[in-house]
Amino acid sequence: MSYQSVDQLQKVLTAKVFHYAKDSKKAAGRALGTLVEIITFYALKSWGFERNVAIERPLPEFGNDEITHNVEYSLHPSNLLMKMKFSRDELPITAKKIANNQKLADLGITAESMKSNALLSNDLILRNSCTVCDCGETFINAYLDQLRKSGGQYSIVSLRRRPFAIFECKRVGVEEGMRKGPQTIEKAKQGAYVARTVSALQKIRLTNGSMGGLIQKRDGSFRHGDYYNLMAEIIASDDSELLSRFILTVGVVSNHGNWFTSENHNKELKVLAQSYDWLLFLTDTGIAQFIDELLFHPTKELSAAKESFLASYTGKKGVNQFTKVRISLKADAALQSYFTSHMRTIEGWFNIIAPAGKKLTVLKEELETLKSKRWQDIHT
Repeated sequence: MSYQSVDQLQKVLTAKVFHYAKDSKKAAGRALGTLVEIITFYALKSWGFERNVAIERPLPEFGNDEITHNVEYSLHPSNLLMKMKFSRDELPITAKKIANNQKLADLGITAESMKSNALLSNDLILRNSCTVCDCGETFINAYLDQLRKSGGQYSIVSLRRRPFAIFECKRVGVEEGMRKGPQTIEKAKQGAYVARTVSALQKIRLTNGSMGGLIQKRDGSFRHGDYYNLMAEIIASDDSELLSRFILTVGVVSNHGNWFTSENHNKELKVLAQSYDWLLFLTDTGIAQFIDELLFHPTKELSAAKESFLASYTGKKGVNQFTKVRISLKADAALQSYFTSHMRTIEGWFNIIAPAGKKLTVLKEELETLKSKRWQDIHT
């Protein structure tokens, strides 16, 4: 099924799924935003970064820890502590049960640092990137490895508080019936502000309109030059002074109201493109294909994901099992299979807006390079 615009797709969702809601169009719009987040998360998962991902953690500004910003996905240096097996009788797998493991006793986990999360509930709702506790400069997460009839296994991982990359999702454009889009331009500016303030590598607009980069070393001296050349130098480097406070910022944008394309930028897109290190445009075609195969003409491999989606949008509170944070285990398995087997097609859904002329393979290589750094030595 083809759609002329995301706006048309939203109208179909409004009529077929969200007809029960008081403001059905707004409910459909929120669901579209969730689907963009789901696509981004499962792309990261398929690329091998699940054990680095934290969701909606507060990120301090560079040089100003008093101000923090929640970001949708942050990728952190990761250290596997252990793998734990469990039986079905032990469900739910809560943060408290995980933290009470004797093998974690040396970490000095306190009751005050504990979270009330559950990695896996009795009704098999999975919490992606389940935070167990905070430990100052690190925090402990649990990730489900597998679940079978007799039991399963999860991994316990220590993540450094400061990430090496962040991903944020934005829907930008104008809402139906409005000539301008004040809500979305303000959201774009908020995202741009976060992208510009969290990393030690600062952007500077030069008199010729190009973007310069500036990073300060511990002795007070500065490194400067073309922004993207300096960024590439830092990513390739093993210099702890350059890497320790550097964060690669990635924005994922999708259309709202059919105001622009990846070639024809509106104001919001221009604001974001000059702020994030990488800006990816999730095309209308990509979103439409995913939703069509998920909901309207569901493929067999996505049938469990469709059931989870529809069960989440019934008009009743507290039943959502299809978000980036909490998702039914069957839907998670279906999405993992779908993204793994269709990854080449899915990667084609993304157009690169910034840096100009770069390909998605370069971003993946940069993320892999950062993931593989000797972070324990860098942060000593």
